[in-house]
Amino acid sequence: MSVKNIIKDSIIVKEKILSDSDFLERIEKAAHLCVNSLQNGGKIHFCGNGGSAADAQHLAAELSGRFYYDRVPLNAEALHVNTSYLTAVANDYSYDMIYARMLQASANKNDVLFAISTSGNSSNILKAIEVARSNGMIVIGLTGETGGKMASLCDVLLNVPSTCTPRIQESHILIGHIICEIIESTIFPR
Repeated sequence: MSVKNIIKDSIIVKEKILSDSDFLERIEKAAHLCVNSLQNGGKIHFCGNGGSAADAQHLAAELSGRFYYDRVPLNAEALHVNTSYLTAVANDYSYDMIYARMLQASANKNDVLFAISTSGNSSNILKAIEVARSNGMIVIGLTGETGGKMASLCDVLLNVPSTCTPRIQESHILIGHIICEIIESTIFPR
């Protein structure tokens, strides 16, 4: 496949999102759920595996650091950044429990969990969603086209209309950046 065709494929996925008014409304809903949580003392938690873990860490940093401009940091964290914790829980319990146990320790009712999985079927993400729902958290899912097993478990499902992992992940960052921009401009209007 040529470079030009890869770029065209990425654009096609984004054009599908752009033309889907329901999808755009779900992005806005996700952002406003985050705003409400943060304005009421909540925290935004992110989890994913591989590239989705990188996306989780990237988006948490946009909120806890800065996005477009200097402002008060927001309470957001990627759940995988403590490697001692991660390897201990994976070793002592199972890899499936790495995010669920962290949420049991640090999450509160009305916090938000961004569960990121291109397939929607990652077992450790599903366990995290289970704990989040039992704790009264809001769950926002970033997945691929079908949503996988996550489809019925999320308060807001942002299922990118693609089955190609790189195209899905590119769109996840786009969606995440849109959500970060809405959060920042709403909580800290210029």
